[in-house]
Amino acid sequence: MSTEAAMTGTVGASAEARKTFAVCFAALVATSFCFILRAFSIDAWGVEFGLTETQKGELFGVGLWPFAISIVLLSLIIDKIGFKMTLWFAAASHIIGFILLVQADGYWGLYWGSFVLSLGNGAVEAGINPLIAREFRHDKTTWLNRLHAGWPAGFVIGGILALALPGDMSWRMKMALMLIPVVTYIVMLLPRAFPESERVAAGVTYREMLAEAGFVSAFIVAVLMVLELGRVFGWSSTVEWVLIAAITIGYGLWARSPGKPLFIVMALVMIPLAVTELGTDGWITAMMTPAMAEIGLSGGWVLIYAMALVLVLRLFAGPLVHKFSPIGLLAVSAAIAAVGLVMLSKTAGVMLLVAATVYGVGKAFFWPTSLGVVAEQSPKGGAITLNVVAGIGMLAAGIVGSPVIGGVQDAAMVKHIAEYDATNGTQLSAAVTAEKDGMFGKYTAVNPEMRAMISGDQKAVVDRIDAESKLEALRTIAILPVLMLLVYLGLALYFRSRGGYKPVVLELKK
Repeated sequence: MSTEAAMTGTVGASAEARKTFAVCFAALVATSFCFILRAFSIDAWGVEFGLTETQKGELFGVGLWPFAISIVLLSLIIDKIGFKMTLWFAAASHIIGFILLVQADGYWGLYWGSFVLSLGNGAVEAGINPLIAREFRHDKTTWLNRLHAGWPAGFVIGGILALALPGDMSWRMKMALMLIPVVTYIVMLLPRAFPESERVAAGVTYREMLAEAGFVSAFIVAVLMVLELGRVFGWSSTVEWVLIAAITIGYGLWARSPGKPLFIVMALVMIPLAVTELGTDGWITAMMTPAMAEIGLSGGWVLIYAMALVLVLRLFAGPLVHKFSPIGLLAVSAAIAAVGLVMLSKTAGVMLLVAATVYGVGKAFFWPTSLGVVAEQSPKGGAITLNVVAGIGMLAAGIVGSPVIGGVQDAAMVKHIAEYDATNGTQLSAAVTAEKDGMFGKYTAVNPEMRAMISGDQKAVVDRIDAESKLEALRTIAILPVLMLLVYLGLALYFRSRGGYKPVVLELKK
């Protein structure tokens, strides 16, 4: 493999491989359409159905964590059913999820529509990640970055379309835009035939694949997934931990391995990574709306601009991947992301553009480069290692990240309103706050219906506190990329002690 070929990413890029890439790219665009259109609709849901910030966080979260159910479970059987059947399952989930959402009449209708859509999103990634790793096996990180440019591409296109529509248009009509990319990838999928996975072609056994991920990663997935399912279905703690133990022990008996240590580290660091990237993305619009309103623009433009930057950076990631190595690139990205989040929380006016640029550069390579490291260092893990690490990321963003960010906002608002009452001798807390039930038990939050009843100076005070609380949440999230930076620096030292970062390449037997 020549240096020039590696730098340009042309290794293994046959005509058939490029056609496969196009289908996978289009399917990923559809998933981000679903994501951005839901993000733009959450505030409308809050108004129409009287939702708290925490409830909106839970609805945003259910657009993420069921992803892990389909991506992990399909990974166990994807080599049997094939990549094409996996993508057909995704298409069916996208259509059904859309129907459920537009017919929703309350919180739970929105919840289950989002749940099914998320299953479809997980099915897409369950298929496309190992498929692209197979087709471009000599330059996985570069091509996985290019593939995941489809995520910001969908954000940009879907976001611009949504913002271009009349502001008073129904959110249901805006959600219908998701059918455009879904139908597109269905049409592209029809004539395609896909190869078998790299793991199968290399003759790696099923048990060897399971051993790469190991029972430690099974435990992480089980804890995150079962605790959320227990919240939804009202299971007792005993039932939850029996299920967690059964899943972990069952996988352990099957795999007979705790997992490859490097993979376990990458799986764990995906938790703060996903909250930093996906959790923040879902809240940027609402958080930045007050500041952007001062310069006459919708808060959604901050997210669209940042995503357009991510799109370009991922498409041309190859030279950076080969210059810094995947681990080096992750370390640099974590440092930049931390600075960007703090800047977003402290700037206003036109300086928001600078802050959004720093944030966009920082988060651009997180997800696909992490997948690239896993694909290059644990190729025997096949679909399992690639998709388990992605599943853990989505679980963390959906179950922990989104509700916690919403909870930070609720708690900050309640605290600052109480401080205002203490200073001014008012009773604003009694007028706008109420006790609610949430994922982590009972909590106090601003009630949207009560808030809608206040006016004048009281309304101005609550609006100001709301804007400050949103920015406070951004500053809190900035802690996470700092923790990630420490992990990546440790991994960089590890690889340096072994002579530098080198991908593990399997020899294909078929």
